[in-house]
Amino acid sequence: MSLGDVRSLANSIRSEIAKAIVGQEAMVDQLLVAMIAQGHVLLEGPPGTAKTFLAQAFSTALGLEFGRIQFTPDLLPGDILGSNLFNFQTSQFTLTRGPIFCELLLADEINRTPPKTQAALLEAMQERRVTLDGETHQLPSRFMVVATQNPIENQGVYPLPEAQLDRFLFKLLVPYPDEADEARIVANFGSRQGPQHPSDLGVSPVASAESLAAATAALSQVTLAEEVAGYVVRLVRATREHVDLSVGASPRAAVMLAGAAKARAALEGRDYVIPDDVKALAVPVLRHRLTLSPAAEIEGRDIEALVAELIEMTEAPR
Repeated sequence: MSLGDVRSLANSIRSEIAKAIVGQEAMVDQLLVAMIAQGHVLLEGPPGTAKTFLAQAFSTALGLEFGRIQFTPDLLPGDILGSNLFNFQTSQFTLTRGPIFCELLLADEINRTPPKTQAALLEAMQERRVTLDGETHQLPSRFMVVATQNPIENQGVYPLPEAQLDRFLFKLLVPYPDEADEARIVANFGSRQGPQHPSDLGVSPVASAESLAAATAALSQVTLAEEVAGYVVRLVRATREHVDLSVGASPRAAVMLAGAAKARAALEGRDYVIPDDVKALAVPVLRHRLTLSPAAEIEGRDIEALVAELIEMTEAPR
């Protein structure tokens, strides 16, 4: 697949998702980047902002097998991964696969379940496999986690540890729509009754396993110049030296930022990465990997503003 074909495929997917999702173009673009870069996404936003519906529409347009887990305080790792159950008729253990065996997994309200259950996702997210009773089971190569969490409530939640946050390529903040988009939402959905599915609104698959694999393989045609790679490294290292940050980004963050920048270039049909690709993705890649210092928290400093400040301070190649 040529990079021009990748761009055409991305435009087709955007058009299909737009049949069900009003606005949120930036969210769709970053989900596409994550899919092509084989990363995972954490969506954070208040209830009712279509986080779940966006994941469903994205999965439908890409022709992905969709799975959903509603995370609750009593959820156990076996409820996610599955288990080996003894069959008395055959006198053998039979694998009962959990909902994680899919291509796009929606981990709804992931911060409502205890750390032990959250950790059940780590191997799947990092290595795309699941180990049950010492036996390894491979997940699809396109396996992707889209997790959601509600930033409003702070009772009965278990914040994700830094080690698990670091597995997510992006953390995207889902805002309320502007007035014009909200009016379109009410016009489109106000007269509809009952639960909606993207297919009810005309969303159909426009991609296949082969086309998505070819789009990912096309990243090898994108050149990451030494100067741009150096810019990524300087930007990430600057997070470890800023006085308002007690914890900076890891080398994994630098690798993920570079890979996401290549994916963004490919989706725009370019065979080279430019500094603007890095700048556009720096905030969603870094915001969940940085920790404010106690003094910065008291002053009410904002992570996104600090990343924007670091972008301005770090010299980009011309």
